[in-house]
Amino acid sequence: MSTNRQAETSASPWRAPLLFAVVILLIVLEGTVSNAMFSGSWNSALSILNMGLISAVTALGVNMIWGYGGLFNAGVVGFVALGGLAPVLVSTQPVPGAWAAGGPQLVLALAAGLATLVIAVTAAARMKGVGRLPVVVLILIAGYVVTRMLFDPAVTAIEANNPSKAGNIGGLGLPVLLSWPVGMVFAAIAAWGIGKVALGLRSDYLAIATLGIGEIIVAILKNEGWLARGVLNITGVPRPVPYELALQSNPAFVEAAARWAMDPATASAIYVKLCYAAVFVAVVLILILLSELALYSPWGRMMRAIRDNETAAEAMGKDVTRRHLHLFIIGCAVIGLSGAMMVTLDGLMAPGGYNPLRYTFLVWVMVIVGGSGNNWGAVLGAVLIWFLWIKAEVWGPAGMSLLTSPLSDGPLRQHLIESAPQMRFVAMGLVLLLVLRFAPRGLLPER
Repeated sequence: MSTNRQAETSASPWRAPLLFAVVILLIVLEGTVSNAMFSGSWNSALSILNMGLISAVTALGVNMIWGYGGLFNAGVVGFVALGGLAPVLVSTQPVPGAWAAGGPQLVLALAAGLATLVIAVTAAARMKGVGRLPVVVLILIAGYVVTRMLFDPAVTAIEANNPSKAGNIGGLGLPVLLSWPVGMVFAAIAAWGIGKVALGLRSDYLAIATLGIGEIIVAILKNEGWLARGVLNITGVPRPVPYELALQSNPAFVEAAARWAMDPATASAIYVKLCYAAVFVAVVLILILLSELALYSPWGRMMRAIRDNETAAEAMGKDVTRRHLHLFIIGCAVIGLSGAMMVTLDGLMAPGGYNPLRYTFLVWVMVIVGGSGNNWGAVLGAVLIWFLWIKAEVWGPAGMSLLTSPLSDGPLRQHLIESAPQMRFVAMGLVLLLVLRFAPRGLLPER
């Protein structure tokens, strides 16, 4: 064991509590101190906390894939987007006339596409010889033609239904919390399909494959308006907590706000954010509990053994590819859960906002900074990096103003100060480099 690994393994048991205390202190300072560094607004502090908790769920999913199995998923954004689709299809209200316009034909088209894949896979498995490939290709071509013949008219009819306000298939009107496990299922199904194709590849090719597939998923959501209106976005996604206006019209709540010396608008916004925070904390704690139980079970020990030495694991009779597939599906399902939570928090589905730098690069920074292979480290890294990501926009101009103080006031200095908020990724890269230099296994290394 190396000196660094020995030092990190023997780190103080107070290390994790102290680091979490620092993060909590930063959130409290954001809510209570008003100066050049902190806003002094609990609205801002709770907004950062809620998005940090959602990011923690995403980081836990990536940590399962990378920390447990050593699989590099560069398409995190795609699974976040798939999870975000679930609240739209499950919880928004049905669009009048959309189902009658093309719903049954759309279902038939999807069934035809699925049947084509099943028939092609069955033919490939049972046929042998030189005729197998031509037959499979013919099946796929014929199935594609039939599917498009059914699919295109159905989509055109749905998108032509009240296009200014809808133009999509609509949802089922069910409670939004039910959409969260559905988001997990959406991401898991996609992960199964991707894993069956890509998990046999070498790690660098797997990264390239997942990167491309993640972008394909986002492109589909942007261009298939019948699903979620594409780039026109969907607003008014239901929420599992009260609405601010309902609270402001409640005399008991207004009276309680007055006792706290707050106006009803501010008090209602803080109350709603606290409700979200309670739900998100519960989800994170449940995921950590399940992840810890899995990690220290025989299954978890087997996955780490496969990660550390695939050749030895195969020699002991373990089906490495199959185990990787299981892990990939579970991790992507958790990532999909975070996507559903994010759309629920925002009340908005905006496919154009799924940026790989934000939803892939930043999440990987969270996992690496926190400590890959450590579930608590993933949560710590997620909340800390999200806090720094948000505050970099505020601290950037102040820091740039200080750095450029020797320069005379002029266009160059003004341009540097105005461009400072856009240097978030530089700041995150610097944080990542510092952590890799002084704590190469993360702030909370794997135990």
